[in-house]
Amino acid sequence: MAFDIEMIKAVYEKYPARIEAARKAVGRPLTLTEKILYAHLTEGEANTAYERGVSYVDFQPDRVAMQDATAQMALLQFMQAGRDQVAVPSTVHCDHLIQAEVGAVADLTKAKDKNREVYEFLSSVSNKYGIGFWKPGAGIIHQVVLENYAFPGGMMIGTDSHTPNAGGLGMIAIGVGGADACDVMAGLPWELKFPKLIGVKLTGKLSGWTSAKDVILKVAGILTVKGGTGAIVEYFGEGANSLSATGKGTICNMGAEIGATTSIFGYDEKTAAYLKGTDRADIVALADGIKEHLNGDDAVYATPEKYFDQVIEINLSELEPHVNGPFTPDLAWPLSKFAAAVKENGWPAKLEVGLIGSCTNSSYEDISRAASLAQQAVDKKLIAKSEYTITPGSEQVRFTVERDGFLNIFDQMGGVVLANACGPCIGQWARHGAEKQEKNSIITSFNRNFAKRADGNPNTHSFVASPEIVTALAIAGDLTFNPMTDSLTNEDGVQVKLEEPSGLELPTKGFAVEDAGYQAPAEDGSSVDVIVDAQSERLQLLEPFAPWEGSDLTGLKLLIKAKGKCTTDHISMAGPWLRFRGHLDNISNNMLIGAVNFYNEETNKVKNQLNGEYGEVPAVQRQYKQFGVGSIVVGDENYGEGSSREHAAMEPRFLGVRAILVKSFARIHETNLKKQGMLALTFANPADYDLVQEDDNIDIVGLDSFAPGKSLTVVLNHADGSKDEIKVNHTYNAGQIGWFKAGSALNLIKGDA
Repeated sequence: MAFDIEMIKAVYEKYPARIEAARKAVGRPLTLTEKILYAHLTEGEANTAYERGVSYVDFQPDRVAMQDATAQMALLQFMQAGRDQVAVPSTVHCDHLIQAEVGAVADLTKAKDKNREVYEFLSSVSNKYGIGFWKPGAGIIHQVVLENYAFPGGMMIGTDSHTPNAGGLGMIAIGVGGADACDVMAGLPWELKFPKLIGVKLTGKLSGWTSAKDVILKVAGILTVKGGTGAIVEYFGEGANSLSATGKGTICNMGAEIGATTSIFGYDEKTAAYLKGTDRADIVALADGIKEHLNGDDAVYATPEKYFDQVIEINLSELEPHVNGPFTPDLAWPLSKFAAAVKENGWPAKLEVGLIGSCTNSSYEDISRAASLAQQAVDKKLIAKSEYTITPGSEQVRFTVERDGFLNIFDQMGGVVLANACGPCIGQWARHGAEKQEKNSIITSFNRNFAKRADGNPNTHSFVASPEIVTALAIAGDLTFNPMTDSLTNEDGVQVKLEEPSGLELPTKGFAVEDAGYQAPAEDGSSVDVIVDAQSERLQLLEPFAPWEGSDLTGLKLLIKAKGKCTTDHISMAGPWLRFRGHLDNISNNMLIGAVNFYNEETNKVKNQLNGEYGEVPAVQRQYKQFGVGSIVVGDENYGEGSSREHAAMEPRFLGVRAILVKSFARIHETNLKKQGMLALTFANPADYDLVQEDDNIDIVGLDSFAPGKSLTVVLNHADGSKDEIKVNHTYNAGQIGWFKAGSALNLIKGDA
């Protein structure tokens, strides 16, 4: 569980020279983002000025973190890489497979039994290859990383889209697919297109009902779910320095919802206080020695418009609490306008459930502020009208808030404490009655609220807010209640108002925990066996994908033309499907079952061109594979938005889909497709999406001269004998074209072993 102080020393020792070289190369002052990126370039690359949004650059991350649902596939791939040990400090965190149903103790016990095979695999493979293992119940990956591993100026990749949570402590932390993690664990450089930079200047100071969560809810409304794509968001200003470290983590965490590569804050007194509070004073001593390198240059923050591609300014003193949703995290409503929006749009005003916690908002500060409202409810004789659940982010947080009496307060209000795991936030919620698919509303302090995500019900209107607002609305049981202005009637018939929430950034008695849930790996794992039962329905060893055959792809069938939002939840659902995350064949039965077919406006119903009948997407694709027929998927804007799950790329690859052609991609998904040897293509003219017809046979021409920056041609052969030829673009560089030709990036790694 050690935080690798020697590794951090080594990182900091190279900072001054690297940053000086970068400043000379760029010829101007540097942002914090640029400093950290340049400090982590592979050797010899710090003397180049890279073009933002264009240049592909190789980096050397300091750490890898994996959650259990994605770690299975990442480690199954690593087992093929021919390495004896991981090359960088790495950890696995068991947080995704625990289903919320009754309460923490019962749910965790059930999960350990139900997922025993997977946990034993992850434990043994971690033990063999030198990977730290956090047991089920230890906590959610991002909170555990923040408490134990994140450090200012570091670089980490993680197999979860909310890895940027660590940006709250000044770390460049980026969500990736398992194949990227496999590369870094194997000791290879990690490639990223040099990002654009968005600066967010924060002035003023939060007060009253407003919290750090409201900053990112506001930013999401400004930038939308794709406004941050290809960019890193850097927060700065006096307002940034006033936020707690965990509040900054909340903002960075939900930056995934604007498509940002990551988000980051600079090193300050709040950062140092949190590091000391989590027993990492040694890091503070090191960071203080290079603190000028752990923030952007003064000139950058004085005139940010000169150095960022876009600048947003938010006055925290004027910021209002927000509620975002439903069905998308960027539909932002100031609290003063939310009640009217509920009424005007006909959303269910009755609030069924309020849920706080998750990786986004489960800090001591979050829990203490929510508890202050719960205590008011008890004292003012208010009975919560909605169900109310609390998900602690880690065992350390849970143990500490229980010691300090907060869980008892929630219990008095009628709250239910769930396991230290993702739970409802990722659809691991056995919500009773959800199968009825009734129209209803819930509100959470989570980060993501796509349709069906939390409970599988497409009619659940899910809204996102701070833990404070969630708690207040759960007490009222009504989405039109504004705790800043409205009163409630208590058990005695008296009108009472909730006062502003209050809390502590850090516990006055310090954090405490009896068993954090960490398992250190064996010093020598050579004798450790990793056993995967050939008959298992949960785990399956991987077979290499076939290399490119060396010719154009012709006669491809259109599998589906997806209409509108097509996130990774639509492509490879979570929830009950999480149990198959280590078995590629079985989980492929959920491929694209949530995508809306353009031609019939239905999900999981597409035309089988071999027989003219309509069938389920995976079944149709399996028949194409059986007869050796390739296929193509066509999609809309920001295709693959959401989770980092590479299953959304591996499933179509496994079942024989050869290319994905869309108007635009979300960053992580595009990379995942490339890693698996798929063709990820975009319409040169987005309007050409309309030319694709249901019965098309499709050719992809020009692969014999496949080269960076060179367009390909797609021929749409229509059923009536006519055809359309359209230009399609790609972002492959020479190395990525090598992945395509080899069949996958992993095939190349194996060749180098």
